[in-house]
Amino acid sequence: MEPIIEVKNVSYQYPLTDKLALDNVSCKFKQGKCYGIVGANAGGKTTLCNLIRGLVPHFYAGELKGDAFIFGKDVREWDEMKLSVKIGYVFQDPFAQISGVKQTVFEEIGIGLENLGIEHDAMIKKIIKIAGLLKIDYLFERNPMKLSGGQCQRVAFASVLVLDSDIIVIDEPTSQLDPEGSKEVFDIVKQLKENGKTVIIAEHKIDLLARYCDEIITMKEGKIIASGTTKEVLGNIALMEQGITVPQTVRLADKLKREGIVLPDIPLTREEAISLLKERGERHGN
Repeated sequence: MEPIIEVKNVSYQYPLTDKLALDNVSCKFKQGKCYGIVGANAGGKTTLCNLIRGLVPHFYAGELKGDAFIFGKDVREWDEMKLSVKIGYVFQDPFAQISGVKQTVFEEIGIGLENLGIEHDAMIKKIIKIAGLLKIDYLFERNPMKLSGGQCQRVAFASVLVLDSDIIVIDEPTSQLDPEGSKEVFDIVKQLKENGKTVIIAEHKIDLLARYCDEIITMKEGKIIASGTTKEVLGNIALMEQGITVPQTVRLADKLKREGIVLPDIPLTREEAISLLKERGERHGN
């Protein structure tokens, strides 16, 4: 399968800075997969998302070297409006995504559909469907500028999902959400992937990424230091030496190993850990 996004040897520097935000970065993204981008703050995660979405270089300007192709077309050659329809982007700060021109959440969710000239009845059906999926239909009559952080994040998410874009880029989608809300967001991510969407998530909650992502990209100081399947990357305890967090279950397996208790495999989730512990117990007659 050919990649729908391909980044080749890209280096990028924001205007009025003397440090590379991306430093010789190369990666590929394929249709229908879920990708996690991890790393410390200022490691380049958001900038890579901005590049994929076309905000680099169209909005932020700056100096871009190397090549980035979206559906086979150089990002520099894309019309920004057309690209915004092909790629939905949920910003890290949900309040920055609220338009400020709509008086109700219902209208805010539909602002993109309105701009695309979607027929009125079809627009209403799409808004109701997405709001129900995100469990925010009770907010329809509220002013979007007077919501809590978590509510605002869900509304921002809904305003992107309602456009039914081929690719969804999400920057820290759970930063304003409690554990239950975070899981609900990732359950929606799972549905998007099952519907053939490509989902790219920059996120700190490693245990959720371990459960839902197909592949992981790890970044540090603008460079990609490891990439591959979720098992290959997040199962590597040595990444902690680079300041990359790995799942709790991987740390548990490493601790048990140092105490002479070796599991048959490296668990990425709690369920896997329980299963592997039972398997080892049965093998050793415990």
